[in-house]
Amino acid sequence: MSTPAKTKPGLGGWVRRTVFGTLLIIVVVLGGTAFRVWQDARSDVRTPADVIVVLGAAQYNGTPSKIFEARLAKAKELYKEGVAKTIITSGGKKTKDNYTEAAAGAQWLRREGVPAANTIAVGTGNDTLRSLRAVSDEVHKRGWHTAVLVSDPWHSLRATMMAEDAGLEAWPSPVHRGPIVQTRETQFRYIFRETGALLFYQLTKTPADDFGGTDVG
Repeated sequence: MSTPAKTKPGLGGWVRRTVFGTLLIIVVVLGGTAFRVWQDARSDVRTPADVIVVLGAAQYNGTPSKIFEARLAKAKELYKEGVAKTIITSGGKKTKDNYTEAAAGAQWLRREGVPAANTIAVGTGNDTLRSLRAVSDEVHKRGWHTAVLVSDPWHSLRATMMAEDAGLEAWPSPVHRGPIVQTRETQFRYIFRETGALLFYQLTKTPADDFGGTDVG
């Protein structure tokens, strides 16, 4: 009894397999990246470091926005716990602004009782990558190397990668209170946005601050 000859898949079969395989890879990459964003968002590392770095956000004529204020409050909490003796605020300004984000942040901390000698404003850079490069230069100039990064939860993984690429040994301690973490809808929206921004950065090593309308770095 003869064995039936195996039929080779036609062109349509190969196309379907290729499309399915490609889609599967995309889903795995997106899902894995989203999980990492979510995982880092839940972290709250308080290991002592040389500095606490606050990533800048919007300010209005020297008054930090609610999102920025939540970051500054977290940095103040870490400072009081002795995580670091110095807080660096970061972020530049728009053309018509009177204050940089860094200056507004440092001013808020001083009003809240953090001594001026323990705050450094690095007002260079209008996106996370450039701001962290400027911060890294300042940190290394003083002979320091380690930094705890304070930002929004969903921003933590990308900010940490950028800090390490800029030459810092960094770990995240994101905020877990404030307007950006109030609702499930907000959380899912930011995780989705940061997943795309992180993949864009990993592929291009350029900032993705405008990805999906983001204004937080």
